[in-house]
Amino acid sequence: MTTQTKITVIGLGYVGLPLAVEFAKKFLVVGFDINQKRIDELNQGIDRTLEVNNELLQSILVTDKNAESGLLVSSELSDIEDSDFYIVTVPTPTDALNKPIFTPLVKASETVGKVLKKDAVVIYESTVYPGVTEDICVPILEEVSGLKFNEDFFAGYSPERINPGDKVHTVTQILKVTSGSTPEIAIKVDNLYKTIITAGTHMAPSIKVAEAAKVIENSQRDINIAFVNELSKIFRLLDIDTKAVLEAAGTKWNFIKMSPGLVGGHCIGVDPYYLAQKAIESGYNPEIILAGRKMNDSMGGYVAQETVKMMIKKGARIKGAKVLVLGITFKENCPDIRNSRVIDIVKEFESYDVDVEVYDPWASAEEVKHEYDLDLICTDTKLASKYEAIVLAVSHDKFLDLDIQSLKSETGVIFDVKSLLPKDSVDGRL
Repeated sequence: MTTQTKITVIGLGYVGLPLAVEFAKKFLVVGFDINQKRIDELNQGIDRTLEVNNELLQSILVTDKNAESGLLVSSELSDIEDSDFYIVTVPTPTDALNKPIFTPLVKASETVGKVLKKDAVVIYESTVYPGVTEDICVPILEEVSGLKFNEDFFAGYSPERINPGDKVHTVTQILKVTSGSTPEIAIKVDNLYKTIITAGTHMAPSIKVAEAAKVIENSQRDINIAFVNELSKIFRLLDIDTKAVLEAAGTKWNFIKMSPGLVGGHCIGVDPYYLAQKAIESGYNPEIILAGRKMNDSMGGYVAQETVKMMIKKGARIKGAKVLVLGITFKENCPDIRNSRVIDIVKEFESYDVDVEVYDPWASAEEVKHEYDLDLICTDTKLASKYEAIVLAVSHDKFLDLDIQSLKSETGVIFDVKSLLPKDSVDGRL
């Protein structure tokens, strides 16, 4: 690597932007995104995902394509020509039937193919099942560019491990798995990431191994969370406090510590379906993976149903009742609403003809309206005086400053999904 090395990062979301900023401290990086609104905001030094400090972003932005280092943010194809490395960090979602959607990956590969030069390396970070890089992406690169794989250009895979909202485990502090399409390129890719990853790297023996490693990381967490979610359902029937049970069991050195809850977001709630899809295509029915997904996808509806049961026991009306759901993001202290399973709570309540309000000081009302067709309450001053049920769905720290007890009616109930509040202050929790 030299100071003249030029890197292009395709996709400037939660994964791409922090990565681009770190590389831009040492190299010239072009951050490319097709979302013009996102480009305009970043060029103003504003990151709405809150993953990059605005002052840092402003200090590293450049407009000179010949600069030795810095971040040039653009949606213009001409700005990403002549790059030595292209790093693709676009989302890989699933459709309504939980089938992988490769459209962003295909479009990004087509974009790179249009400007790909000889000896360039295309590195994918997007989560996929084993084989996608070489079987789907590379043929597109070859077709569009007219270049030959592993002769004229090369590929690598280094799975993203970003944890949105986490200011401790940032991109440089998480060990990075790397791989390349030839042994020499594997070393080249590994050396590139070593320039910024202080936690170190692990060079996988092949691209497929690196792809598989990523997809099982989150599948493992998904299955473990599904287990404790099932335990929480059992222990509620037995009138046993699940949190107390897990704390007691957690005193053993090799007990895996997990908490029950909603499983959403761009990784854990999605990645297992990618692995399941590949397994099914290969003739194997993945029972444990899909069972875990089924359990975790059921939790939003379960929370609403249990809350309704508690309302009935307290003599509260159901039809027309005012219910407050606290939180819509997929995790605490983060504005990311992608694949949030809180929406399942809302929909289940609505099936009982309940009047649901959702309050989240972290989320964007515009994004929530677009994604979930919900009118979000963004400030506590707009909350009603009394609710017949309150569900604390996301454990934002800001909710600790909210006088939740004063918001419930005389017969109101509080369900604490994440056990954020003291046990004696709520009516139920997972």
